[in-house]
Amino acid sequence: MKASSFDAASPYATSIAGRPVLVVESDPDQRRRVTTQLAGWGYTPLAAGTAEEALELLSRAGRVAFSVVAIRLPGMSGIDLLRRAGELAASGPVIMVADNGHSTQIVEAIQAGADDFLRRPYTAEDLEQVIRGVAGRPRREPATPALAAGEDNGDRVQRELAMLTSVQMREILSVIEQAARADVTVLVCGETGVGKELVARAIHAHSPRRRAAFVKVNCAAMPRELLESELFGHERGAFTGAHQRKPGRFELADGGTIFLDEIGELHPALQAKLLHVLQDGEFSRVGGRHNLRVDVRVICATNRDLAREVAGNRFREDLFYRLNVINILVPPLRERREEIPALVDYFVRRYSRLFNFPEREVSPDAMQAFMQYAWPGNIRELENFIKRMIVLQDFALPRTLMAPTPVAAAAPVAAPEPFAATKGLSLKEISRRAVLEAEREVICRALEQCRWNRVKTAKMLKISYRALLYKIKDMGLRQDSAAS
Repeated sequence: MKASSFDAASPYATSIAGRPVLVVESDPDQRRRVTTQLAGWGYTPLAAGTAEEALELLSRAGRVAFSVVAIRLPGMSGIDLLRRAGELAASGPVIMVADNGHSTQIVEAIQAGADDFLRRPYTAEDLEQVIRGVAGRPRREPATPALAAGEDNGDRVQRELAMLTSVQMREILSVIEQAARADVTVLVCGETGVGKELVARAIHAHSPRRRAAFVKVNCAAMPRELLESELFGHERGAFTGAHQRKPGRFELADGGTIFLDEIGELHPALQAKLLHVLQDGEFSRVGGRHNLRVDVRVICATNRDLAREVAGNRFREDLFYRLNVINILVPPLRERREEIPALVDYFVRRYSRLFNFPEREVSPDAMQAFMQYAWPGNIRELENFIKRMIVLQDFALPRTLMAPTPVAAAAPVAAPEPFAATKGLSLKEISRRAVLEAEREVICRALEQCRWNRVKTAKMLKISYRALLYKIKDMGLRQDSAAS
């Protein structure tokens, strides 16, 4: 990497001076070049050669300004690191480094939550440009880091709320404004990808707690033992690998809001501990002897029918009533199609700028296909589809989008295409689609057989728990839509 003309005296450089950044790169020469460059720009680089080393560094360092992570690593890949380490994405933007000619790596990285990417080989100027894109935009000087996060979040939330123009969502916006004033728990319900997190962020951004932290936890992203430590923290020596005390997400959210996504996946033992926090505002770290007090507003989200879960003794009734003080049901995208044009334009502009591609106008035929498609994965599916179009510069619509779907369609995954739809496809592509459909069928039946117990299902299929979660999300599977 050659030297860059980065101005160390610029306000941007001053604002980042000394801030830690994480570099995860297996090649020692490349790792040394990147860390030297970052140090020259005023950062404090934390370098790791493997994902496992990166996890250890994160546990010690806490928040970093941003991360530069190679996708190809020995052992755990960079994408697996991003999916596994919630604190990686939560602590700052993530820039993934993909191998040249491997566009599928980039798509996977974006779907896993990466903010931007670099292709090998890249120069110092390439690195600088990407950093400026994710972390170098001019900002007001905040009184505290939490204030800056709250202001940035509020600005983006307002832009995204402005696109919710349907009658149903306007009614929900009215409820959001009222719920924001009252410091009570809120339960946000709806299908996967409808925008439940946006509702939670909007409540926080309009509340008196908006200048404090908004902390998100995905309750389905990790096993019970890890989730307990993630939520409530642990003391040094509490378990193997607990080399030092770690604060939990509730501590980090003190004074602000904690968003518990997929609350229906919470283990019964953790349901009891969460109930104690809601009732008394107290909890103890894993391995701790003393109770800690926090002032946190709790917002939860689920794609399950929690009343049905309570009736089936899978969710605590007392916790359900504690969470269900205000209930907001977000309708699926197919029931508010008038919002699709604004969403498409927003995602095209956003990701064209983010990935440094020229902004292209969506053709009327493409927009009509977007309007007719059922979007079983809702807004998240639409967003990922636009990301793919921008990154791969592939604006040809697949047959699943071109085929009109009924307005009332509610199937979570598009039906398999008939044989006639394979005309013009290579044998390799036809085989790939057949394999994916067969894999989906097997996973659906295994989930049903295990009553949607993901741990048991993963063991039955002999895959990792996280791999199963990823496939469930990627295939758009829901408990009420498994194969018959």
